[in-house]
Amino acid sequence: MGHTVAMTDPTPSDPSASPQMGHGTKQRDLIRMSDAEVDEFLAGRHSATMSTLAADGSIHSVAMWYGFVGGVMAVETKAKAQKVLNLRRDPRITMLVEDGEYYEELRGVSLVGTAEIVDDTERLWELGVSVFDRYMGGYTEEMKPFVEVMLHNRVAVLVHPTKVVTWDHRKLGLPSTRPAE
Repeated sequence: MGHTVAMTDPTPSDPSASPQMGHGTKQRDLIRMSDAEVDEFLAGRHSATMSTLAADGSIHSVAMWYGFVGGVMAVETKAKAQKVLNLRRDPRITMLVEDGEYYEELRGVSLVGTAEIVDDTERLWELGVSVFDRYMGGYTEEMKPFVEVMLHNRVAVLVHPTKVVTWDHRKLGLPSTRPAE
């Protein structure tokens, strides 16, 4: 699947910024991540912002840990959570995973698509182990009771993207704006 970056070009705060900074020129193709870069980034230990549509049309966004079920990004959540109620009514979902503290470090992936709510025990277990392994320091059989408790009254929400937007500002080669320590 191709990636489409829908970002605006940065506006220089200093009108005399040098051309090598990329100001005033289209940088979308330069900052776009390859499929391999997306996979590597999403495999990292990040939180995601999960956005669904509430009944009144407002956007409901929450921070989530995520894992994978059969290579598909997914989250586990309470079966009666607001986000699940939203997705049962309207399966549209956006997941945003980002990293970086300063402009020249920013990178991220936005997955826009539809959600599949899964209560199948086998797939939910696969997700529970994936999440536990990613965020709790590694899954072993001794951790099985903890994962079982974590998955009680839970469902998996699998994200099936129809659009992927990516950016990696590190590719711009900008000088650091990080304050000296």
